[in-house]
Amino acid sequence: MSDPYFQQLFADRIGGAQYGKSTAIYKFEKIKRAKRQALAEHPQRRLLDFGIGENDGLADQRIRQAMAEEIHKPENRGYADNGPPAFKEAVARFMQREYGVVLDPATQVNHAIGSKPALAMMPAVFINPGDVTLMTVPGYPVAGTHTAYYGGGVYKLPLLAENDFLPDLESIPADVRAKAKLLVLCFPNSPTGKTAPPEFYERAIHFAKRHDVVIVQDAAHALLSYDRPPNSFLAIPGAMDVGVEVHSMSKGFDMIGWRLGWVCGHPLIVQAFADVKDNTDSGQFMAIQKAAIAGLDDPEIPRRIRAKYQRRLEKLVATLQRCGFQCEMPGGTYFLYTPAPKGLASGVKFASAEACSQYLITEQSICTVPWDDAGAFLRFSVTYEAADEAAEDALMAETESRLKEIGPAF
Repeated sequence: MSDPYFQQLFADRIGGAQYGKSTAIYKFEKIKRAKRQALAEHPQRRLLDFGIGENDGLADQRIRQAMAEEIHKPENRGYADNGPPAFKEAVARFMQREYGVVLDPATQVNHAIGSKPALAMMPAVFINPGDVTLMTVPGYPVAGTHTAYYGGGVYKLPLLAENDFLPDLESIPADVRAKAKLLVLCFPNSPTGKTAPPEFYERAIHFAKRHDVVIVQDAAHALLSYDRPPNSFLAIPGAMDVGVEVHSMSKGFDMIGWRLGWVCGHPLIVQAFADVKDNTDSGQFMAIQKAAIAGLDDPEIPRRIRAKYQRRLEKLVATLQRCGFQCEMPGGTYFLYTPAPKGLASGVKFASAEACSQYLITEQSICTVPWDDAGAFLRFSVTYEAADEAAEDALMAETESRLKEIGPAF
């Protein structure tokens, strides 16, 4: 079959004339295919899914009840654009209560249809062709993808165990620093689980001021912090002068799929984001924003969610340690990032974390996400479905049984 007439018209940013012709398979598509294979070949064997990475629980009853009421109100039917004020005011109350961060809701807060679109839009605010975004790897790639869309470049900062999974800002070459406009951080970090100590934020703020760089801190997992109280980049003196923080109603409030988050911080950056957003979408359904207020005003909701994932992580760490994994409790998130086995007791060798992950899925029906960006690591997510603690314990027991049977070698 010949190419359609528009084959030559695709933008270079998505592959140009070669769009749709690549045989490369995206990592998560490989995982999906391997899962389908495991289910087809071993229908009687339960799939132990540690790879989902999205909350397994329903939003709290209080949030759902508020939603049920708000959808019937005529004033919520129209376009939200960059409002309504009530959500911004609730965010300001939340930020002050949880983090001690004082914000003007009218000028320093703007909602987003989830944190992903917010991160995708931030390059539009700053990046011109030739500019650079500094990003950690492994990490969430969206800001980097959109930087490239605008003709910019991405400089990757590896998160290494020897640096305590913090980026080494001083290692950035002078020519890269001269072109850099954005530094995208993520703490608690996905996928490493590292939380940032205040002194790291202080170094990052100093770096930003010294090199005229704007910081975008991805705080999607902010409420899932275990080794220190949940904290905010914006609580550090000077942070408000150099950047913004992006928050989510998903991880800490079980509102996965509701698509709601916010950007807060320096008012001029928030305004610029709002202008880009106003030309990109028409805002999230106001009933969702008003339902979210019920969650933001109830500090017990994120505390219960945090306690659940901390409990599950502690169980997973203990289970994997008994199987030979060199892992420890993460500082935050609902992810466990651990060195991948190099092989098995049988003599099987793995050339990469991806090879190990594929084996675990297809041969053992254990789903993990591989990362080979800065060493060979597997990411386990404790967002699996389990009705109660007994079900959690049963899943851990089955995981331990299968892993001990194959004998991971490190």
